[in-house]
Order: sequence, then structure tokens, then C-alpha cells
Amino acid sequence: MRLVAADGEQLGIMSAREALRVAADRGMDLVEVAPTARPPVCRLMDYGRFKYEQSKRAREARKRQKIVTIKEVKMRPNIEDHDFDVKLRSTLRFLEDGDKVKATIMFRGREIVHSDRGRDVLVRLAKAVEQVGVVERPAKVEGRNMVMILTPKQAPAPSPAQSQQPQE
Repeated sequence: MRLVAADGEQLGIMSAREALRVAADRGMDLVEVAPTARPPVCRLMDYGRFKYEQSKRAREARKRQKIVTIKEVKMRPNIEDHDFDVKLRSTLRFLEDGDKVKATIMFRGREIVHSDRGRDVLVRLAKAVEQVGVVERPAKVEGRNMVMILTPKQAPAPSPAQSQQPQE
């Protein structure tokens, strides 16, 4: 097996017994890092510290993750303008916070016959939020409800030409 020291120094190719002896002499653990290589590569390291560093990196990665939740906005097909504006403000706030929004039109009784009215309300909502959100799933009838899912728009990354400061 090929043996690599903790600092990256190549110690050469040796038998497993010799590598274990070298690890014991240096007070370190022998860890196989590339078992499929020919010959397999092992590294001398403090395995406990290595595991601690790995878990620390995993914790940091979890901390940086953004958890996306789905908020729901419920409306009726014959919603009044002011009520629609209230729902629109809620939808905009949810999208700006980075959450997905499930817009639901609830039909009662024979209102389901006029599903085009519900679709019009959802299209109106999608047009009103197009600055901050995009339609992930278009309006679709599910039972007595019509559902549309909106997601926040990703801020476009600045191109290299835009990020350069003007030279004066």
C-alpha cells in the first residue's frame, strides 16, 4: 500500500504490517483513503480529530441550508377586489421571504361548473407577482379546488462584465 503522512508527504509503498508499525511509532491512526487505487492509498492521521472535523463541516453545511416552506393562500372564484389585494400582499410577502406559495381557489356547490372564473383569478395573481415569483405548476383542478404553485424568482447573478468596477 502507498502511505501518505498527515502533512501530505509521500512515505512510499510498503506492506500493511510496516504501515501499521509506522503509524504506531508516530502515535497516529492508519486510514485507507483510496481503496480502489493500485496500490491502495492509506494516510496517517488522528482519526478522532478527522471525524470531529467532518461532523463540524456537516453542521456548518446544515446551518447554511435554506429550508423552503410552502405557504397557502385560499380564495374563492368570485373574490372581491379588496380581498384579492389582501391575498396578493400576503403572497408577495411569502415570495420575498423565499417561501413557495400554493394558491388555492375553493369551489362550493355548483361553482365548479365555472372553473374558468377560478382560473382567471389565479392568472391575475400570477401576473401580479411576476416581478418576484414564477409559476412552478400551472392551475389544475384537484377535486373541488383549483391549485397553482408559485416559487420565488432567483436573483440573477451579476455577469463578470457587470461586476468589474469602472476604471478612472
